[in-house]
This record gives sequence, structure tokens and C-alpha cells, in this order.
Amino acid sequence: MWSMNFITKMLVFLLCISACSEPVETTAVTRENITESVYASGILRSKNQYEVYATVNGLLYKTYVDEGDNVERGALLFSIANEASTLSRENAQLAAELADIKTNQGRLDELALGIAFAKSRLNNDSLLYMRQKELWEQNIGSRVAYETAELNFENSRTTYHSAQFRFNDEKRRLDIISKQAQKNLQITKQNENDFTITSAIQGKVYSLLKEEGEIVSPQTPLAVIGDDSTFILELQVDEYDIVLIRPGQEVKVTMDSYRGEVFDAVITKVFPLLNERTKTAKVEAQFTKQPPSLYPNLTLEANIILQVKKDVLTIPLAYVLDDEFVISQTGDTILIKTGARDYIKTEVLEGIGEKEILKRPRK
Repeated sequence: MWSMNFITKMLVFLLCISACSEPVETTAVTRENITESVYASGILRSKNQYEVYATVNGLLYKTYVDEGDNVERGALLFSIANEASTLSRENAQLAAELADIKTNQGRLDELALGIAFAKSRLNNDSLLYMRQKELWEQNIGSRVAYETAELNFENSRTTYHSAQFRFNDEKRRLDIISKQAQKNLQITKQNENDFTITSAIQGKVYSLLKEEGEIVSPQTPLAVIGDDSTFILELQVDEYDIVLIRPGQEVKVTMDSYRGEVFDAVITKVFPLLNERTKTAKVEAQFTKQPPSLYPNLTLEANIILQVKKDVLTIPLAYVLDDEFVISQTGDTILIKTGARDYIKTEVLEGIGEKEILKRPRK
């Protein structure tokens, strides 16, 4: 039998023959344009897209829209059943009507008549008092008549002022009660409004997430609404590249929905917070010329262009070792200096010249 040592030597020999028989891939240093860019993946969002939530717990009583409907700002979307809220509003309405100052005008009119009567009596007692005073100063009449007239005058004046006070106090009290009742009515109406949900924007209903009769709460969305004409590209950029991204940079976009087509966009916003879980940052862009038909949540891929360098020496990235070495046609290892790069090739700044032939390193 063959020894283990012999078998090992044969395997090494066969591998050497196989390796020597494999053709060596080569490439030439070429001069061309190179575009340096950052890759990003993402999805489409409708502009102002948001999820509609209820503000209270309850039963979804009525849905007033269908998926695909265009709605105006403030349009009624849903109503939530809550009988207690309706009864509270009706009670507040009755209380407000009962406390309304017009309803209590009869009470004020009665007090106003009291003021008028007290004033008339005060005028009469004032005249009598002045007459008795003049007579008394002329030593005519009795002191008792004079003092009686004076007392009647003081009583009438007190009664008049008291009537005025009661009128003003009652009017102020009725004003406060009426305003309180109106405020309570406004509060109950506002609470009742919490059971009707309206659209915050003018747009399209993209999705209805609950059906009539289901229980809803502030924690579960009811619908998705957004702009029906403008879309935002929501991109995720790796933390290593995010520092290179600025608003205004050009973006080349591809989508599975439009295979073989490339669309132009521009960066509009770079969000300042990094996602700790994915180690990416969110970037928004908008099409410079929007495709004819789009839908929220379409997936896309994008290249954010950092710079375009023209007429430079380039080689494929696959021919570069450790970002700084290449292998010449004769097998020598050459130190090079690289510059801008894309996902296929890199710019060569120093170390090799145009048309020089390089070998592809074996893996």
C-alpha cells in the first residue's frame, strides 16, 4: 500500500499542475472617467405620509373613505362609537341653555324694576327731606317731622344702593354661570370630537388598517395617508459613509419596478441621529424628474455621487491587494497610491503608468 507521505506529495503535485494550468487573468491600466459614490438602499415614502391614530379607546363605528380615495384636509375619516360622550354633550347643552343670560333676563328685569322703584322713592324722600330741612332752619315745623324725613331719606338711599348692588351681583353671577356652562359645553364637544377622526393633510388614502366593528385604541393605526403626487426617497447610509453626504448631492436611483432604468434625484435632508441597531443614518432625497407611476414602500437602490474625475488612470478593484499593492506582468509586487473609487474600479495616482499590464492576484 502507498504510504501517507507518498499520497500527500502526489496531492501537492497535482495541485501545482492544476494551478499552473489555470490561465492568469490580466488587465491593462486604462485612462477614463471615474465617479466616486456612496451606496445606499431605501424605500419610497409619500410626502407627508403618516399613520392615522385614534385618540381614544372605542369601537370603530363608521369608515367614511375607501383605499385610493383622495381626501381634503379636515375630511372625515372615521367615527368611534361612545354613547357616554354623546349624553355628556347633550347634558352640557341643556345646562348651557339653562344658564344662558337671556334665559335669566326675567330675573334681571325684576331687579331692574326694584332699582327703578327705589330710585323713585329716593327722589321723593329727598324732596321731602329738603323741604323739612328748609322749614326747620326757619324754625317752622317740629323736630320730629324733620328727623323723620331725614331718616326716610337715608333709608331710601340705602335701599336704592342695595337694589343696585343686588342687580350687579346677580348679573355678574349669571354671567359667570353662563360662561362656565359654555366652557363645559365646549369641553364636552371637544371630547366628542375625539371620537371623530379627520385627515391632517390633503392627500390619498393608501391603506385602511381597521374594519368597522373592531376595537381601536391610541396604540394601533387606523390608516395610512400621504401626498398623492410627490414622493420622498428614504435612504439608509452606512455610518462609515454618512460624513461624506451633504444636501444637494446628485443621486442615481434604480428600482425593481423600473428595471434597466436609472433616475436622477438630489439629496434634500441628512438626519442627525444614527440608528444604534443598524448603524445607519437616514437621508432623504427627491426625484429631479419623477417616474410616471409610484407607490409608497417601493424598494430602491441608490448611488450618491461624491465626485466625478475625468481622464484619470484606473484599474479594477479586484487587482489591488490590501488597498496599496498590485502585481506586474513579471510577477513583481508594486506599491501604488489610489484615489477616487467606485464599486468596480479605482483611480491610480502613483506607482504604475498607462497601459501597464497587471496580473490578477490569486485568492
